[in-house]
Amino acid sequence: MTATAPTDRRLLILDDDPTGSQCVAGIDVAFDLDPAIPVGVLEQPGSACFVLTNTRALDEQEAVALNRRVLAGVLDGGVPASGLHVVSRSDSTLRGHVIAEPVAIADELAARGIDVDAFVLCPAMLEAGRFTEGDIHYARVDGMAVEVAETDFARDATFGYTSSDLREFLEERSGGAVRASEVLSLSLEDIREGGTARVRTLLAGARERTWVVVNATEYEDLEVVAGAMAALEAEGRTFVTRCAPSFVRPLVGQQGARVVDPASITIPAGRLDHGLVVVGSHVGLTTTQLRAVQRRGTLAELEIHVPSVLDERREQHLAEVAARAEETLASSDCVVYTSRDLVRTDDPAESLAIARSVSDAVVEVVRRVRAARPAWVVAKGGITSHEVAEKGLGIRRARVEGQFWPGQVSLFSAQEAPDEVMGAPYVVFPGNVGGEEALADVVDVLNASVAAR
Repeated sequence: MTATAPTDRRLLILDDDPTGSQCVAGIDVAFDLDPAIPVGVLEQPGSACFVLTNTRALDEQEAVALNRRVLAGVLDGGVPASGLHVVSRSDSTLRGHVIAEPVAIADELAARGIDVDAFVLCPAMLEAGRFTEGDIHYARVDGMAVEVAETDFARDATFGYTSSDLREFLEERSGGAVRASEVLSLSLEDIREGGTARVRTLLAGARERTWVVVNATEYEDLEVVAGAMAALEAEGRTFVTRCAPSFVRPLVGQQGARVVDPASITIPAGRLDHGLVVVGSHVGLTTTQLRAVQRRGTLAELEIHVPSVLDERREQHLAEVAARAEETLASSDCVVYTSRDLVRTDDPAESLAIARSVSDAVVEVVRRVRAARPAWVVAKGGITSHEVAEKGLGIRRARVEGQFWPGQVSLFSAQEAPDEVMGAPYVVFPGNVGGEEALADVVDVLNASVAAR
């Protein structure tokens, strides 16, 4: 991974899901919402820090309040608002509080005398086959580019939509507050034929919170736009970016991917020779990947029986699973997973409570097992990876070391955490990422690094 032209701006990336740093390396991620963490990381110009807000799991009002609270804490902690670029990082398939979160950021900046000129919307996630052309956002499904509104992502129960045209999407999701005709579009022609100068001229005309759509099918497109934005910010203009993982890379001045291998993964001294896989995601691909690991026969299997954690058996069951995991790790890798049959209810509040209880059970097992000092930990599932890191392992701050594949599956090392966790490799493996053998392949790479130490 190499760097592009340096910039003195500081980047605060408020990430609504734990997987947003999968296109960068060497950048710190705060799992804890204590503002002292990003304040410390952002001391120097040119620095960047992710803060995991997990707001995709919150309702809009809670998400707005959390965005403002985190940003206020960073600014009150001494990070200058002038020269700070705030990124609202979210999903490449347009799920999340797309309008409300950037507006909340702008409102907090406005309360401190900083007026936002434009919101820059760039949902491209190139590594996953998600791109924008002619203002239409596409997702690659089974090898075919499909307009994103025609995919299952658009039928999300919470964040569904009907428009693939990003200008119309903004009007739809804002309830008409943002007019499609007033959205500025940076076309591929503008970016590729006009270059930085053309994009800079177009962006210079954006005032009073204009929404801007970025078309991009490759990283060179993103780099041109990022360069134009940096030039205008150096002149005092203020942008808030809403983007997927890919655009973060040129914004922080990096190029290319840092792919990890056994030689680049360090297993700290004093750890076991075996690692722990934690599976909480219930998407079909996760279950398929888990079966592939089981077929290789390289991990002992321990199941958290969901019905048992929802009644009076909970404490005894979790104690037994944790004890068995600790015993197993002394001689073998171990996978702890929730039973695959979903426990359902027609009551949304009750369903949320069940999900919360199951997630807490996974976290509790990890919290009890961490004292055994496993060689590495892999968490499967976006929300699962956040909960396991923050509450199970007690990680407050970690560093992104790289990815197992370009743009997919990040390796973290704990920088602020309990002694038994410090420095240990921690893998964030999203639920819907990778092929059938991907999880098993990650385990093989980690075990090769153990064997090489």
